[in-house]
Amino acid sequence: MSIDKSQAAPGDTVAEEPAVAADAAPAVDPRLLVREQGFGGYITEFKRKMRAGDLGAVPVVIGLILICAIFQSFNSAFLGAENLNNIFVAMVATGMMSVGIIFVLLLGEIDLSVGSVSGVSSAITAVLSVTHGVNEWLAVLVALAAGAAIGALHGFFFARIGAPAFAVTLAGLLFWNGFMLQILGSNGTINIDDDGVVGKLTTYYFSDVAAAYLLAVVAVVGYFASAFLGNRRRAAAGIPSRPLGDIVLRTVLLAVAAFAVAVMFNQYKGLPLAVLLFAIVLVGSDFVLRRTAYGRKVFALGGSVEASRRAGINVTLVRVSVFAIAGLFAAVGGLFWASKIAAANQSAGSGDLLMNVIAAAVIGGTSLFGGRGRTWNALLGVLVITSIQYGLALQGIATPIQYMITGGVLLATVIIDSITRKTQKSAGRA
Repeated sequence: MSIDKSQAAPGDTVAEEPAVAADAAPAVDPRLLVREQGFGGYITEFKRKMRAGDLGAVPVVIGLILICAIFQSFNSAFLGAENLNNIFVAMVATGMMSVGIIFVLLLGEIDLSVGSVSGVSSAITAVLSVTHGVNEWLAVLVALAAGAAIGALHGFFFARIGAPAFAVTLAGLLFWNGFMLQILGSNGTINIDDDGVVGKLTTYYFSDVAAAYLLAVVAVVGYFASAFLGNRRRAAAGIPSRPLGDIVLRTVLLAVAAFAVAVMFNQYKGLPLAVLLFAIVLVGSDFVLRRTAYGRKVFALGGSVEASRRAGINVTLVRVSVFAIAGLFAAVGGLFWASKIAAANQSAGSGDLLMNVIAAAVIGGTSLFGGRGRTWNALLGVLVITSIQYGLALQGIATPIQYMITGGVLLATVIIDSITRKTQKSAGRA
């Protein structure tokens, strides 16, 4: 018995013709079509991302290229092996602290105490190992534990008590700076053994050329294995994945960059221990954020606290742990700063350190509004800041001008971030 649609009552529901349903093309995310279009598909995807405000690392990479070109034109020593080596080593202390601050920024919060916490860690290490003769390894572990505990304390007041993170960490900035001055005593400076554990953090180099090349090989093979195995899992699950040619191309580009850096290191003193440790931290922290349930919880909180709570996430615990991580990395950065000057003194953690730590994260691509960022942003951002500092120093430009230029770069980055968010909202992707 057939149904005459033209005579159906207005409130009646009439089934669709099977032919009509079959002819309807399902909506497909354009990002999933890229893999089937070859190189042209990636160009299309890149244009779509730019129009939608998804700039990624493009601005900071362009900025790095311009910085290198400008300073190299002023002074041919800028891209020399010695200067580049010094830049890489000098960036590690700030970069370590920036990794921790990225965890906090992903929540959409801020930690103003990391500078003072870094000073406390260097002071604790120096007082225990030098003044009281405690084993230096044990002193370092105590300092790192103290940094994590301080961060957890800040997180407790923020997450459990409900005090604003800005106010809590601002109080921490003042309190822990005073605590550092108190334990350093009237002398104010404690010299650290250059050949000790902390002293070697920034002075030890693997002089064997094989070390730098081995690190490059591990990085390239590790990336290819991760991408290839990830693709196999996606293919097995029926999810669109990158073609093998794409993975090979990305691996080749990484290999060129990695071996170029290795050659640069070997032209000076070899692979710096500081750079090796920083690379390990970046890979490990990126894995935690992108490949673990904990990392997904951090991103979820940055997107919506209420939605995360309703999803069963322990909001308080995650928040406290994030501030503990920031405190831990602040302590690590403090040890690298102490190694750089071979001492713990009253100026530790002061000056422009806090601003550079936050600026490195933001300039690298981490959003101040939360929910967007990667720990690799710390590498890009700190490279920009340290390159500017060393480039201006080669030109003999005074520190006040360096502050002004760094501040201008930070302001430009924040403006780009704000515009990007508005563009993404307009495109329905925020």
